[in-house]
Amino acid sequence: MTRKLRVLHITHPDYLPPASTEGFSEKEINVWKTDFDVVRALGELGHEVRSLGVRDELVPIRDALEDYKPHIVFNLLEQFAGIPEFDQHVVSYLELLGVPYTGCNPRGLTLARDKSLAKKVVSYHRVPTPAFIVFRAGRKVRRPRRLQLPVIVKSTTEESSLGISQASVARTDEAMIERVAFIHEKVGTDALVEEYIEGRELYVGVYGNRRLSTLPIWELGFGKLSTKPGIRIATERVKHDVEYQKNMKIEHGPAEDLPQGVAARAERLTRRICRVLEIDGYGRIDYRLDAEGKLHFLEANPNSEIAWEEEYASAAESAGFSYPQLIQKIVSLGLSRARQR
Repeated sequence: MTRKLRVLHITHPDYLPPASTEGFSEKEINVWKTDFDVVRALGELGHEVRSLGVRDELVPIRDALEDYKPHIVFNLLEQFAGIPEFDQHVVSYLELLGVPYTGCNPRGLTLARDKSLAKKVVSYHRVPTPAFIVFRAGRKVRRPRRLQLPVIVKSTTEESSLGISQASVARTDEAMIERVAFIHEKVGTDALVEEYIEGRELYVGVYGNRRLSTLPIWELGFGKLSTKPGIRIATERVKHDVEYQKNMKIEHGPAEDLPQGVAARAERLTRRICRVLEIDGYGRIDYRLDAEGKLHFLEANPNSEIAWEEEYASAAESAGFSYPQLIQKIVSLGLSRARQR
């Protein structure tokens, strides 16, 4: 029987979920779906839940902790003060207070949130990753010879494919320079330019603290895009536009017909990457699988998307976890890490 807990759920104020989805459009629900699903599952498990919107102040967190005295904080923050890589500082604050929390520790968030830093670390440990370079704002943009065209240009720190479109893949130096300027000016971050790898997009979910377990390998299916001209990548529209997903029949599911040895190699590589980047709790590692059957590390996603029916939860269900069981597992991992420390 599950022990009943007081859970403080923290998220961005815009993502605070209503009591019901009734009367909301699918587009509106998509904004706070993860938070709604998590809070509902916690309630089904018998836990008492209080939600707190956190924008740019720590005082409300401190006040809630003192007043509510939660057994654990369910952390669904993706940013603080509008800066994605600042969510790790909120987790550090919880660490200093000795409060148990779900998801990844601050060291893992620091290493993984900056895609260029993560790539530097895993490259040092001989994890196969596409050749890359980082262009900071105000610096001259010149492609080194070792970086072959085509390349893909993305933000170093933004999540959820923000700023990624078909134009992100550049086949000429001129197109690359133009897209780097777009990232600097429109997205407002440094630009990561890496070799574009044609192939299958694979995701491997992982959970655990000192001992890591992987979920079944999941694949992003590009539907009608597979038969159309253009590049098959996870753009903003592919990731978040519900109508576009329906029209293009974009869906995710178990990765089938993988070349021999790829599944075992992906599982080993995922655990290795998580150890190198100090990721614990739960997360997802993204790869490209090329035509020769080689895996290329793309990025690490600690505290990955865990909405019901999304990639992580679907892979967990395939492994035998109901959605409430998955949420309980995430809570239990947070509590056990606090006990270990």
